[in-house]
Amino acid sequence: MEKMKRFKKRLSLTLRSSQTIDESLSELAEQMTIEDGGTKDNGTDLNKRLSLPADIRIPDGYLEKLQLSSPPFDQPLSRRSRRASLSEIGFGKLETYIKLDKLGEGTYATVFKGRSKLTDNLVALKEIRLEHEEGAPCTAIREVSLLKDLKHANIVTLHDIVHTDKSLTLVFEYLDKDLKQYMDDCGNIMSMHNVKIFLFQILRGLSYCHKRKVLHRDLKPQNLLINDRGELKLADFGLARAKSVPTKTYSNEVVTLWYRPPDVLLGSSEYSTQIDMWGVGCIFYEMAAGRPLFPGSTVEDELHLIFRLLDHVLTPSSTPTEENWPGISSIEEFKSYNFPKYKPQLIINHAPRLDGEGIELLLSFLKYESKKRISAEDAMKHSYFRQLGMRVHNLPENVSIFTLKEVQLQRDPGYRNTGYTDSSKYLR
Repeated sequence: MEKMKRFKKRLSLTLRSSQTIDESLSELAEQMTIEDGGTKDNGTDLNKRLSLPADIRIPDGYLEKLQLSSPPFDQPLSRRSRRASLSEIGFGKLETYIKLDKLGEGTYATVFKGRSKLTDNLVALKEIRLEHEEGAPCTAIREVSLLKDLKHANIVTLHDIVHTDKSLTLVFEYLDKDLKQYMDDCGNIMSMHNVKIFLFQILRGLSYCHKRKVLHRDLKPQNLLINDRGELKLADFGLARAKSVPTKTYSNEVVTLWYRPPDVLLGSSEYSTQIDMWGVGCIFYEMAAGRPLFPGSTVEDELHLIFRLLDHVLTPSSTPTEENWPGISSIEEFKSYNFPKYKPQLIINHAPRLDGEGIELLLSFLKYESKKRISAEDAMKHSYFRQLGMRVHNLPENVSIFTLKEVQLQRDPGYRNTGYTDSSKYLR
């Protein structure tokens, strides 16, 4: 019980200093948004009044009770009344969600496939255990405090939060698979048209985050979720940070090794949104080539793979120099590794399916100096995406690019129609 009190205090301080955790969680439920759908007229009024999903199932007799105990529909509800109404409907209650299958288990959390009794839609239930001293609350606090304010078509939706003495359950929208599973299902031979569509959606979600000074910090195929329509959404914000000061120091133990930029590998803890852009380049290559770009087993091995492939792009030198990476000679970690000279390689030989524009965009992500990496917003404007047309740039933030008739997935050349097992898509 004492641990739960401490956790509630930490979460309430993180979300908003003037609110308790229960107020913050209730406010999150109020802010939830799901695609509009048809419902009864009085139900529509109630949904707007409480900021509810349009497809929610209102309990029998609830409308009459609300009309008797609250102001007329043309007057606003008080925060207390709205919170009580949300609770009566079923938000914040475990019994509202039916567990179906266990999808995966991590150190602090277990993820279940579930179904909401409110909408009859599938959901993902991320159940975070609170009996551990430290660790789980940290990532849960980050994920909740960030996702409650991130509403975008290419970011996974957090529908509800249920907290008890022993656990905190985050209720997410359910998506069929992650990008790693998608690539496995098509034998790692994706249509280059589909690569372009997925990359654009990654950039679209990241651009939205970066404009709000939110760094994801853990981009990898397993954290990019995809539904059967082809909509891709950024997920797992457990390592994400809201960054307000460009030079603020953070931990360098972020981002899975294969997608970690060289400056972070060498110990840098001062970074900005560009930390995510290196990972985008690695994922772009992996989709196009069908294999990871830098699959290192250790930090030193990872750096060897990076320097062996990328040095020729910047200068004739076989290792980083002050010319192509100012300040590199003063980094102790770099000097201690004593990297050898490598024979230059052409990156086109490693990604022959990419055209000239694709190679140019790829290399703009993979810059040694973080400040020289292209931003998500600028990358979306690159000529590589010309084929998608201009209308993809003018869509509202919460609207999918697949609402445009000119944006459609193609059948992947290596696709094999075999079943796959859901994994822990919502776990780190």
